[in-house]
Amino acid sequence: MALAMRHIRKVILALSVTLAPPLHAAGPGEKMYLEFQEQEHIYQDEAWSTYVQKIGDRLVKQSPEPSREYYFYVVDEPSVNAFALPDAYIFVHRGLIGYLETEDQLAAVLGHEIAHVTRRHNRRLTTRDWAGKAAGIIGALMTGRGELMDVANTVNSPLVMGYKRDLELEADEHGSAYLAKAGYNPFAMIEVIQILKDQDSFANQVTGQSQGYHGLFASHPKNDKRLHDAVQRSAYALPEELSDYEGDFWEMLDGLVYGNQAAAGIVKGRAYYHGNLRFVVEFPEGWDVGATSNRVTGRHPDGSRAGIITLERQNAPKEEQTPEQYVADTLKRADDVVSGESFTIGGFDAYLGSLNVDDGKYTARLIGIIYKDGGVYLFKGDSREGEDPEQFAKEVRAVMETFRAMTAADLRTANDQRIRVIDARPGDTYASLAKKTSIRRFPEENLRLLNGDHPVGEPRPGDRIKIVQ
Repeated sequence: MALAMRHIRKVILALSVTLAPPLHAAGPGEKMYLEFQEQEHIYQDEAWSTYVQKIGDRLVKQSPEPSREYYFYVVDEPSVNAFALPDAYIFVHRGLIGYLETEDQLAAVLGHEIAHVTRRHNRRLTTRDWAGKAAGIIGALMTGRGELMDVANTVNSPLVMGYKRDLELEADEHGSAYLAKAGYNPFAMIEVIQILKDQDSFANQVTGQSQGYHGLFASHPKNDKRLHDAVQRSAYALPEELSDYEGDFWEMLDGLVYGNQAAAGIVKGRAYYHGNLRFVVEFPEGWDVGATSNRVTGRHPDGSRAGIITLERQNAPKEEQTPEQYVADTLKRADDVVSGESFTIGGFDAYLGSLNVDDGKYTARLIGIIYKDGGVYLFKGDSREGEDPEQFAKEVRAVMETFRAMTAADLRTANDQRIRVIDARPGDTYASLAKKTSIRRFPEENLRLLNGDHPVGEPRPGDRIKIVQ
């Protein structure tokens, strides 16, 4: 009996060792950070990383958890958002930072998110829930498709959609207290609400849809009496001697990346980048590359008659088909194909076929298909004179082989718009400044938003204002 008991104890001990949790199990915030790092979605600017961490640390010291270690990161994403996870990881999107005007306002955003952690607003959500959200965010960032985010939201919408109104207001109340105790203007909380409400108003005008940061502004109107009372009370906590700012906010803004220039497609040199569809394609050296809303065109240096290659996105097949079958059955080109080859490009199924040129109009005609992420991409190559048909076929194949999934590095290459800080001069208006900006859609309105002058404000001589170049 004693021997049997000793054996049972050994088994229990062995199981306890086997099933014991690891010394350090990564929490949801750490997991999300590692995913962001792997996908290169942390904003690559050491000055901003240090600046945001310093502001956050200053606020945390005035919270109920002054000795707890918090981690603050800037996400390289143009949308207006910020969020916190229960293991004290806080993320703010660079898109939100660009619309702010003071360090106090940035501190207000961080203070609100710190309060979500200190008040345990996310305590009912599991690590598995947050990990699912991380995957959803990464997917949305990498594809530009909001529906991927919606899937993740079905389990844990507070990350993007916000908590219940009372919890959001509680985060604002406690966040404004941290602000004041840290020597920041607690009324910056209300200023940020106005900035975000302007964002939402403009988005509704343009798209008919709300697109706002979940917390500060979604929870209540800027004239909410309870919020104003809380901020007013917080003001009494301001120290007699205010500390210096952690940096020059406007100096930091100068050079901050703006927007997502490649969202709807952009040509840079001989390459075409599409941010929403997440692909890149390159044309031969010396070719003239252009793009419309639905087609990319590369022309031979000797002119279009010497060679032209186009790329268009097509509708997905109604039933499962190989790229070769898509050409034959969906595009109805089976009788035109003389020869063809199926292959893969970067893991994507592809096909390239040569078409009949017996009519004498062309020296070479080719048709190619690439499948990527549920999308169908159609390549056409036509040459009427001059170039050797075999050489032209090699060039079409070479262009197809440059087609690849967009990386974060590609996105940074494509998105070279930056905020620049200037002093407004007499006669400057947003209409005149819009003529010089690289913003392509609603440039005048976006410059107003960027400078807190929505909907009809104008810059005054001597004002520091943000432009985009």
